[in-house]
Amino acid sequence: MVCALNVWAGAKQAQTAAREGKMGHRQSLLTGTMVLSAASMANRLLGFVYQVFLIRLIGTDGIGLFTMVFPVYILALVLASLGIPVAVAHLVSAAVARRDFSRVYRLLYLSLAYTVGFSLVVTVVALLSARFLTGKIFSDPATYLPFVCLLPGVFIVSVCSVFRGFFQGLQDMTPTAASQTLEQAVRVAAGLLLAGLFIRHGVVAAACGASLGVVCGEAAGFLLMLGFFFHRRALSPLPRRALSGGAGQLTWEIFRFALPVTLMRLVSTAFLSLDAVLIPHRLVTAGFTPREATGIYGQFAGIAETLLHTPGMVTVALSTALVPAVSEALTARDTRLLNSRINNALRLTTFTGFPSAAVFFLLPEEICKAVFGYPEAGGALQVLALGAPFLYLQQTTTGVLQGLGQPFIPFRNLVVASVFKVAGIYFLTGIPAYGIRGAAAALVCSFVMMGVLNLLDLRQLTGCSIRFADIFLKPLVASAVAGALIFAMYNYLAACGVGAVPNLCTTLVLGGAAYAAVLFLTGALSRQDRQRLSNIFCKILTAIKR
Repeated sequence: MVCALNVWAGAKQAQTAAREGKMGHRQSLLTGTMVLSAASMANRLLGFVYQVFLIRLIGTDGIGLFTMVFPVYILALVLASLGIPVAVAHLVSAAVARRDFSRVYRLLYLSLAYTVGFSLVVTVVALLSARFLTGKIFSDPATYLPFVCLLPGVFIVSVCSVFRGFFQGLQDMTPTAASQTLEQAVRVAAGLLLAGLFIRHGVVAAACGASLGVVCGEAAGFLLMLGFFFHRRALSPLPRRALSGGAGQLTWEIFRFALPVTLMRLVSTAFLSLDAVLIPHRLVTAGFTPREATGIYGQFAGIAETLLHTPGMVTVALSTALVPAVSEALTARDTRLLNSRINNALRLTTFTGFPSAAVFFLLPEEICKAVFGYPEAGGALQVLALGAPFLYLQQTTTGVLQGLGQPFIPFRNLVVASVFKVAGIYFLTGIPAYGIRGAAAALVCSFVMMGVLNLLDLRQLTGCSIRFADIFLKPLVASAVAGALIFAMYNYLAACGVGAVPNLCTTLVLGGAAYAAVLFLTGALSRQDRQRLSNIFCKILTAIKR
């Protein structure tokens, strides 16, 4: 299929579109972040609905089975894509900055060819080795069927990610946002429906239904992404000789950038998979039965970590938008633009991280109970809250460093932080007095270490002057004021007999208002920021009305 696409025709159309101002809708960093953040917010809300009903439907044992096999599935995705989507975003952005539009399409088609081949090979190998993986690594044969049901998604996600990288390189985040939203919506609907139908056959069958729901959602998102691509780029048949000239040089450039990214993601997912294996085993060492360990791990990964990563919808979107935006500023050698984008990215990160940490630390059990019905997961969440700002910081700084063409730096920092994390999990989780809180403390240490190392390397690499007061001090003060109000208000309303959920909602709304007010009073949220946000929301409303 890839060899049937006409590069020459696509390049000519791209050049014509560029002359007419239609070479993709390029968005600013803040606009792109807001588009992805809006989609991510919708996805998180849908994900919350999904998690709440799924946990109530199949229990923490079922969630434990699903979350144990999911990291291995992610590991298969990393091997199938080999970091090519991130390389496409980086190289396409650089090519557009040089107005070399023929190169844009040659990069896309060559990347698709490699990704299709790799993903098919990985899917077959994973299927053949699934019995060994689930039986030996997790020592629980019940994980076999949920894992096999996930495998069709390897090909779908890998190929779809290349198209997402293409649009991100054009700094058009709308296709990515729309496809992710549809993917999540279908995943929620299909996952709950199938899990509900299969639950009569047991928890394992219900976990298989959740896995199949993931595949259904990924397929829907992929089809929508193809629709965006073919709608905006009419393509003609491609003769075989079209990719012959210069393919070797393009291949070198793709994998020169993609392989370090792959190594980083491979190490990240390998350590994540190790967490899924090691934490239940160490909980058994601490005195829990295997069934209890599975349930506790389900609470930790399915509830506490889910809540911790929810505010990261902003920083994940920001990290995605930063790769092409920073690459463009670097290619143009615009030091002031680069410095501005880095500082704005760090501000958005701390604006998100500090208040999230305050809320999770002060009301962990209340949030876990209100959302999932498991207040006992709050103990781990309270510990994880201490590392929240550093988790979001590492996501943002990783995006900046990748945009600077330095993917090896976050990879090195990830390895260092992960080694300490695994050691912490092994020693702390096995102590009966700590248990799952020990695992949470180990994760916090890794968040702090990688976030700080990334930031130090970023300053050394770019010489960027970081505005400490605006980025760190003012949001920290605002979060402290809001946290004090949240703590006092929640206890006051509880003493007045207000219900738990209304109390929590009221407290969070008032706390959010206090946080925004302090940011405004301290000047952390400038007039220019408010004007930009106003313009972006006006654009979003206009687009919705159309």
